[in-house]
Amino acid sequence: MATLRRLREVPRHLLVCEKSNFGHDKSRHRHLVETHYHNYRVSFLIPECGILSEELKNLVMETGPYYFVKNLPLHELITQEFINTFVKKGSCYALTYNTNIDEDNTVALLPNGKLILSLDKDTYEETGLQGRPSQYSGRRIMKFIISIDLVALSFNLDSKKYERISWSLKEKKPLKFDFLLAWHHTGAEDSTMVSYFSNYQIQEHQPKIALSTVADLQCPVLQSSSLRGDPEVACSAPELLDWLGAVFSHAELHYFDEPKLAPWVTLSVQGFADSPVSWRENEHGFRKGGEHLYNFVIFNNQDYWLQMAVGANDGCPP
Repeated sequence: MATLRRLREVPRHLLVCEKSNFGHDKSRHRHLVETHYHNYRVSFLIPECGILSEELKNLVMETGPYYFVKNLPLHELITQEFINTFVKKGSCYALTYNTNIDEDNTVALLPNGKLILSLDKDTYEETGLQGRPSQYSGRRIMKFIISIDLVALSFNLDSKKYERISWSLKEKKPLKFDFLLAWHHTGAEDSTMVSYFSNYQIQEHQPKIALSTVADLQCPVLQSSSLRGDPEVACSAPELLDWLGAVFSHAELHYFDEPKLAPWVTLSVQGFADSPVSWRENEHGFRKGGEHLYNFVIFNNQDYWLQMAVGANDGCPP
């Protein structure tokens, strides 16, 4: 009965809301965006707008490619050549594809050079590498987390530590995954992912861009100074997030009595549900819900609301 009762429980979610202004010295917007690494969807909602501005259209169209590599040996991501070519020359991202964070071995490369391995108990023990139990393991520890700092490791490739890691992933316990890869860099392009991984099955993809116009969308009234809203006058931040979810999922909306002009726009970013991390190196799990996302509500005076949400197997957003 206790098990059945737990299954009926509503999954726990965490929502953090804060407000600031892009012009404030202590505004955290840049840091929080740059440390939410693995995202699969970015959505804009611009009320009362039928045609995109050229500036926004160009920004959206300039989004760079990403790559899909099949059966890539994990040890390829710790070689000196890979680290020097991609990790040290820009921001390199990698995430295992079609792996379930709670059941499978998963790997993520963060743009700060950290390689995060989330391994089941048997695989972890077979690697012989040092890690820590997953904080969501419960009484029976079934998953372990290994973090490898590739940048720090590259400064001493003759060390016993590098030799042990390389031997473990190349010979003792070789691991292969399908990977999604992306590389953002500045300056001349010395190498490309396609040519570098030409010995493997690699495909280049462009992000899908969709533009849709919702007719007669009744938008809520927001007051930039009040996250809590005002009953019968202005919508609160949590209510707005629920409303956005309905808009983006194309649900029927009978939320407001009459259309209202809205001097704000939203930018919503959704992370991969099965990424080993959410923000920074914070461990992420799935269980009853793998969401981790953030949403900006941007007002015309440069005030903004920032909403950060995670599911049951996550710590509080930063």
